[in-house]
Amino acid sequence: MPYFDHAATTPIRPEVISEMTTILEQVYGNPSSIHRNGRTAHETLEKSRQTIARQLQVKANEIVFTSGGTEGDNMAIIGTAFARQHEGKHLITTNVEHPAVLNTMNYLESQGFEVTYLPVNKVGQITPQQLKKALRADTILVSVMYANNETGVIFPIEEIGEILADYPATFHTDAVQVYGKIPLNPKAANIDLLSISAHKINGPKGVGFLYQKEGVKLAKILHGGSQEEKRRAGTENLAGIVGMASAIDFLTEEQQQINWEVYQQFHTYLLERLNQEGIQFEVNGDVEHHLPHILNLRFFGVPSNLLLMHLDLQGIAISTGSACSAGDVEPSHVLEAMYGKDHQSLKESIRISFGYRNTQDEVVMLADTLIATVKRLKKDSSE
Repeated sequence: MPYFDHAATTPIRPEVISEMTTILEQVYGNPSSIHRNGRTAHETLEKSRQTIARQLQVKANEIVFTSGGTEGDNMAIIGTAFARQHEGKHLITTNVEHPAVLNTMNYLESQGFEVTYLPVNKVGQITPQQLKKALRADTILVSVMYANNETGVIFPIEEIGEILADYPATFHTDAVQVYGKIPLNPKAANIDLLSISAHKINGPKGVGFLYQKEGVKLAKILHGGSQEEKRRAGTENLAGIVGMASAIDFLTEEQQQINWEVYQQFHTYLLERLNQEGIQFEVNGDVEHHLPHILNLRFFGVPSNLLLMHLDLQGIAISTGSACSAGDVEPSHVLEAMYGKDHQSLKESIRISFGYRNTQDEVVMLADTLIATVKRLKKDSSE
């Protein structure tokens, strides 16, 4: 079954499964135990931490293991808010963030914090000037995603980092969707906190990490043991962490560049085919600043739920938006922020996302099936 929903989750590489199986069978000690089994587990844990730190060009002690992107976002946002609330209670984010950020901000509003939500324009983009204008003397945190999970729009993170270099606010970015797609250097971008999830990079679910720049203070949100240098309580998911590090090993700068070019080819081919066939469609999002593996398309006059269902029946997996809200009947909050609450795009848009194991033949099949299905649904609706 051709799978084009890699922005939701990705298949685990067989090499990663093999590494994890070895750990589950042979390295079963608790990394906090002092006997030989524990020491072996601890050494394995730290080796994985070093692998991740090396790729990000940061210190190993700046990597905190988590259960995934949601926990990383919560740690960064709630942790900063409570640690710095004596300095101010103003937070800044955008209105198209992942629910892990938006719902966390909503929670903090109930705790007396004030949140400014930067609105995106019609192509789902913000400007550094918007952020600069929103900054106040009591702003303690700015949280802006690196790239949007529904549209693939890349935000001006480096420019925001430059602005915040001269400002005391902590800078967090949810980089879940962009990690492994382009080389990241949080120090160069002046990022203080950066959250990642392994299952978006062909690693296991239920594991991730938070980059916490040395010196950045966070209040604890989990209380228990002294794991992760007393920053995140709970016995580490060693097999998952090793699996994540193994997946990261495959994401060299060279491989990321190769992937980018392949996904861009898929992206371009699909758009060209749709244009050649005279399909009425438009791309949702900033076409100048986007991740090539994500393509959010509106097909005029074609309900997205019907299109998804018909493609699924023909063995092709796509999405109508974020997997974290796919079970909801509510329309995409991202498209709503771009177009308005009652815009028809909210009912006529799908997300296609490419990834590991997708081939040109599969993309040709996707184009053929998509075009035929759209034409059939359009014809049915006009009769």
